[in-house]
Amino acid sequence: MRTFKGLDAVPAGFGPSAVTIGKFDGVHVGHRAVIGRLREIAAERGLSSAIVTFDRNPLALLAPDHCPDALVSVRQKLALLATTGVDATVLLPFDRQLASVPAEEFVERVLVQALHAKVVFVGSDFRYGARGAGDVALLERLGAQHGFDVVVIDDVRPEDERRVSSTWVRELLAEGDVRYATELLGHTPTVSGIVVHGAARGRELGYPTANLSPESEGLIPADGVYAGWLTDGGVRYPAAISVGNNPTFEGVPRKQVEAYVLDRDLDLYDHLVDVEFVERIRGMVAFDSIEALIEGIDDDVRVARGLLS
Repeated sequence: MRTFKGLDAVPAGFGPSAVTIGKFDGVHVGHRAVIGRLREIAAERGLSSAIVTFDRNPLALLAPDHCPDALVSVRQKLALLATTGVDATVLLPFDRQLASVPAEEFVERVLVQALHAKVVFVGSDFRYGARGAGDVALLERLGAQHGFDVVVIDDVRPEDERRVSSTWVRELLAEGDVRYATELLGHTPTVSGIVVHGAARGRELGYPTANLSPESEGLIPADGVYAGWLTDGGVRYPAAISVGNNPTFEGVPRKQVEAYVLDRDLDLYDHLVDVEFVERIRGMVAFDSIEALIEGIDDDVRVARGLLS
């Protein structure tokens, strides 16, 4: 996949293309269904397949109080999009200048002049341009004027449930239901971060953990203990993962992610690692004693090993 950061980075000869536009937060199965159909149409018509997305949720600029937490960082999103087989992604900086572009000008600059679009895939509720003034009806009129077709895509609904959305995935992660979130995403919920020094309590208890920096990427699921994987330098290790403020001890920052790599003692300090959440083992509890805590960790590790074997 070629990545163009801004319209100026798109080569003059790019296209003609089949294009879809969206936030693509999480790159879930709904997004992947759209991209799969996009690639099919592109192959049938001899077009390049292209995605237009943004470097942030537009609400982060327009209505920050109503902007949800992102499921993935920009880096993670681009990596996930690269797995879909799409030819190119255009990453637009969503700033005041872009937010003020009228709908007609957005279509002309992005779809017509930069990408030479011949087919444009959008959802029925697609809005674009300053104040969201552009809708599908306007896009169809502009398509007739500029020579591109508009395809309105259906929602993906697993077994007639609600439509797959980033909002639904966020709700599941807030509940700790990483297994169902994985089904909707089509990939395991993952947090990426630098391993930093902690209080070394895990090592003292016999379970040394890799503590992720608070500036990690990806949405952290609900507090609790999970079975999952830690990937370092392309090598994947089974792990028992703790999320939360560890109520047995005082002074532990909230939403701390700690991963104990099963049966391995690795030096991971300052490494950028990925932590994947496969299954929630239990919620976060406060133990009455260190002995009880160690017994609890023993049980967690045993369960994690069974789930991951």
